[in-house]
Amino acid sequence: MDLVTLGEILIDLTQTGVHAERVRQFAAFPGGAPANVAVAAARLGLSVGFIGKVGADSFGRDLRRVLTDNNVSTEGLFETEQAPTTMAVVSVSPEGERSFSFYRSPGADTLLTKEEAAAALAGYGPSARILHVGSLSLTEEPARSATMEALRRAKAAGMLVSYDPNYRAALWKSEKEAVRRMTEPMRYADILKVSEEELFLLTGSSDPRMGSLELGSMGPKLVLITLGAKGAFYRFGIHTGAVPGVSVTVADTNGAGDSFLGAALTCLIRRGEEPLKDLTPAALEEIVAYANAAAAVTCTRPGAIPALPTEEEVQKVFPG
Repeated sequence: MDLVTLGEILIDLTQTGVHAERVRQFAAFPGGAPANVAVAAARLGLSVGFIGKVGADSFGRDLRRVLTDNNVSTEGLFETEQAPTTMAVVSVSPEGERSFSFYRSPGADTLLTKEEAAAALAGYGPSARILHVGSLSLTEEPARSATMEALRRAKAAGMLVSYDPNYRAALWKSEKEAVRRMTEPMRYADILKVSEEELFLLTGSSDPRMGSLELGSMGPKLVLITLGAKGAFYRFGIHTGAVPGVSVTVADTNGAGDSFLGAALTCLIRRGEEPLKDLTPAALEEIVAYANAAAAVTCTRPGAIPALPTEEEVQKVFPG
């Protein structure tokens, strides 16, 4: 197993248009950031497993099928009758930017227990090389404890940890609590991906060079900052750089950051047994350029998981 992701898998009820009578139209896309990362990496050739929880309902069955159809193992996907499958309503602006509302009080994804997370991680075996988690699973118990338990076990097993502190204001009681909880996994993380918004939230800086330095001081060795259409910035120790994005016609940015991270993790895994060893600026720029290409393709289509590209699609726009 190359990669295991843990966290929310849900339905993105995404706006697809407006009826003539100004009635908004929506489609039920499969999504959830850790699930998106899992499918993104699987479509690019990695062996991937997922850990999470869905409701005992039609949406839950659909999501399990989506993972299976995309060659993501569902041995760690649990089911509950205590809550429905979580739903996020995604509204899209004319420019393709997203806004979110959540139906999650509770949602099935928040009910993952630390015992389930530990068993699933052990089930994927000692060969698993990277554990990836996000921050939405930190918003509620018992999923918060499940996430932290998985992080502790992954580090004890010698796995690398990837972390995406994905901020959704509607899911936190306050910004102060969000920052406190979102920084807790930093001490376990080897690879960190943030957006410009999250960079400012966590560091108070909009400068990728200064902000990445502060983030790196919290523990991560490799810091990746996505900059939208401008591309992405990287920091690995003293090595820093910005890689321009790929120009495309944007339909929907949902899932772009997850596609970027899934592609970056794929490149790192392809480097061999020690993905972070001897990373040069040239290697980093190639990884980020590849990840930018994957994100760009994702933006050309609506939805999250359905928009994620194959290797062939990435290579068509990859400048390398």
